[in-house]
This record gives sequence, structure tokens and C-alpha cells, in this order.
Amino acid sequence: MKNIYVHLLELLKKGERLALATIIQTKGSTPQVPGASAVFSEEGRLEGTLGGGLLEFEVEKKTLQSIRENTSRLSDFYLKEDISSEEGAICGGEAKILIDTSPEEHLDSFQELNHSVFQRRPGVLATLVDMMSAEKISLLRQWVEQKEKQEMALKKPFSPFQEEIKKASSEGKPSLLKTRTKRARGKVKESLLFLEPIFPLPQLVIAGAGHIGQALTRLGSFLNFEVTVIDDRPEYANKKMLPEADHILVEEIEKAVQNFQTSADTYLVIVTRGHYGDGEALRQCIASQAAYIGMIGSRRKVKLMRKKFLEKGWATPDQFDRVHAPIGLDIHSQTVEEIAISIAAQLVLVRNKSQEKTRQGD
Repeated sequence: MKNIYVHLLELLKKGERLALATIIQTKGSTPQVPGASAVFSEEGRLEGTLGGGLLEFEVEKKTLQSIRENTSRLSDFYLKEDISSEEGAICGGEAKILIDTSPEEHLDSFQELNHSVFQRRPGVLATLVDMMSAEKISLLRQWVEQKEKQEMALKKPFSPFQEEIKKASSEGKPSLLKTRTKRARGKVKESLLFLEPIFPLPQLVIAGAGHIGQALTRLGSFLNFEVTVIDDRPEYANKKMLPEADHILVEEIEKAVQNFQTSADTYLVIVTRGHYGDGEALRQCIASQAAYIGMIGSRRKVKLMRKKFLEKGWATPDQFDRVHAPIGLDIHSQTVEEIAISIAAQLVLVRNKSQEKTRQGD
């Protein structure tokens, strides 16, 4: 899994002094969007990105200073260098960055977040930022798991924001709210509430751990899929051969595909070691609601397999026609790596189209 909080928890176990820097608001053109985060140690950036370039360089300087001073901050960064500057950022935008130098204090929230994501349950990470001075801040965090038809159990500082958290969850994009709370003697306390929806990554299931499966595992991980590889050969299906895989199932491929819990964010790639294995794996998933089913093979092989599937009643014409076979975009692939790239490009194309439809409410 690729969310930054997995890496943060792993790093916190090592006992290092860490800071979590998060973009919580942008204006104009910036190299990253709200929600982008990076983890820093006293030596520099360890995981994640804030967009690179001058912005990340300036944030790193401020973050390392904050670690030394053990002070969490909220800082604004301006990307308005002159275009003639060789090193300056010319995006013309602004970014508000939250620098948390005590992420270990919110360990329970991060652990709950990761447990939910591992169980493929989305939610919202709510962060309340209390302004102590111009830059110095204190933080409270709560992970709020998305639960249908069930009231959210919010801690006291977050309880007034039920509707805002529900809205952030349904819209699926981060938001920053200004809050005002009356205190004793008529004083008003101003805070910021950053709501960050977090969803499980789309699942990429690769049936076959051969050369193409191995190459596609690397690309799938790089492209932010949660990658599961299935093969019945332990000499292929192991962490040494598949270091980027999130899950490795050493099982009979047909049964493993049959038992896999597919959903609308599952992407199935069938690249076993032979036509028979491809066909048996396809039989187990062709009627599923997976977002994508792709199978390797020549046009002749696919044509013969389609005929057999229809004759045997294993699939309807519509079901077979939604299978991407031959798999991948036609880039005249020759090598294993090129085939994997053509498949990865097709996965991204289908994923982006699906996300566009969701945003448009189709």
C-alpha cells in the first residue's frame, strides 16, 4: 500500500525524530495538491513528496528547523519567482504547509487509519490546528471511518463537525475550514480544520508471476495500485522475485481467482504460463464486477477462446466483449518490459476514465 501513513508508522517504530509535512491549501498553480505529504527526519526527506523543486527545498529547510526546535508550524510558501530565475519556481501559486514535528503523539489515529485501509474501508483524517502564535501551533487528530447509516463517533473537539466530515467523505477531496470557538470572557479562539479523505488503493490482481507478471508488479506499485500476485510456483511467487508486491498468494491460480473478493475497484490481469491456465482463470472472474479484466494472447487465441466460452455457456457475448484481450494498448510491443508498459497504460486509462465518471456523478 502506498499511503504515506504506512511509511510513517514503519519509520516511527525505529525511534527516529520525524516530522510530517502536509499541503493543506493551495492557491494558483502549484506542483502538488492538498493532501500531498512527506516524512522528514533530521537528515532530510525520507518518504513522500510535496512536488519537488524549489517548494520542496524550502519546505525541507523549514521542516528541519522545526525538528531542531521541536515546534510544529503552519507556514505559507510563495512560488512567484521571476521567469528569468534559473532555479526559482515560476508556478505563480501559494501553498499552506502543515508541519507536524510530533507525529508519535497521534499514533492511535494513524494506526486506526491504516487498519481501516488494510480492511479496504475508507474514511477521513480530521486534523484540528490551534493557532498559538503567527506560526506555532498545536494539533489534534482523529481518524473517522466511513460507515453507512451509522452515526460517527467523534471526539469532543470534532463533534460539531459531523456534516463537514460527511461532506468531505462523500466528495472525496480534502478541505480546509476555519472555525471560531467562544472562550471565557468573550474571547474567540480561531482554529483550522483540515479534512483529508483517504481511500483504499485500487486493487491490481496479477494471475501469473512469470516475467510479465514481475514487470507489471513493479509498474503497478509505481502507479499506486495495491498489487496482489497469484501463482502456484513458490520459486516465482515470493518476496525476492516480487519485492514490490503488497500480497503474494502461492495457490492454485484457478481457485485463488475464484475466491478473491473482487469489487468495482479491482483490476484483473491474466498472464499465466499457458493458454489453459489463462482460460481457467478467466472463467472464474469473467462474470465479476471488476473494473478491468485483461488476458494475454494472440487474436487467434482470443477468438477461439471466445467461441468456446459462448458454446459452453461460461459467458455471455457482453461479458466476453468487456475482456481486454489481447491485453494492453497497441504500442507494437516486442519485449517483456514493453508488454508490461502497454498493460500498465491500459490500466491507467481505464482507471482514469472510471474516476472521471465518478466525479461527474455518472
